[in-house]
Amino acid sequence: MSTLPVTQQVESRRPLSQTCKDACLVHIYPIGSVMSIRHVLGKGHLVLGRSDDCDITINDQSISRQHTRFDLEVDGYLATDLQSTNGTFVNDKPANRTPLVDGDYVRVGNCLLRFLAGGNVEADYHEELFKLAIVDALTGMYNKRYLMDYVERELARSVRYVRSLALILIDIDHFKAINDRLGHLAGDLTLRRLAGCLGSEIRRDDLLARYGGEEFAVVLSETDHRRAAELAERIRRAVERHVFAFEGRHYEVTISLGVASTLGDEALSPQELIRRADQRLYQAKHEGRNRVVS
Repeated sequence: MSTLPVTQQVESRRPLSQTCKDACLVHIYPIGSVMSIRHVLGKGHLVLGRSDDCDITINDQSISRQHTRFDLEVDGYLATDLQSTNGTFVNDKPANRTPLVDGDYVRVGNCLLRFLAGGNVEADYHEELFKLAIVDALTGMYNKRYLMDYVERELARSVRYVRSLALILIDIDHFKAINDRLGHLAGDLTLRRLAGCLGSEIRRDDLLARYGGEEFAVVLSETDHRRAAELAERIRRAVERHVFAFEGRHYEVTISLGVASTLGDEALSPQELIRRADQRLYQAKHEGRNRVVS
């Protein structure tokens, strides 16, 4: 199983059709009543914004009254930011007549949408709903629901074959200070950038998930405690060296990590394995942060 953030996995993207008559944007973040709403892009030119006069109205304070324009041209849709306060981004790059490709992520303010180009749009839409059930929309990682199911399966396999299994819990140090100093958009971007940083450090057969808030988890199959602790330290150093920036302002991010493991010689519940890792994570925080406790 691949552990890179889902949004960073190589996807089979279909070329845009000439008509794009069924193309739509699926609202995937933030979660709540608006999640999974489908906005059909049937007209030649549409404006998305907070104003009731817009073709697509999203009532979120992070979105400007007229935020983004979508233009249907010969080769498909283009996205253009309308000098909004918080910007429009396609796959995290500023949008200025940016072509949209099937599966692209469009961020407007604090909201994230997925572009579906048409073709078998109903199948795409239901596939997207399935992903929403197991994937954290903001980071592209698997979510807590999937994590718990996965740990339960791996613990059963660990006992059955008497094989080691390790879990690393990760927490961003002083994350509230980042939100307070730079704003919640910077906080969201930090989580997405950290997801990519973590994904580049682990094996494709391991699982990376967002446990909740600013906490993440790595599940390492057939990995003993020593190797798990070594990986945790590599992850800590990689994040410490990574350059984080928001609107031209650079800032440092560090993480604390707790490691727990089993040799497969005891029956553990997912909650118990996570509790052990969480205790060590708490110890890392108590001892000064930016460290691994294993």
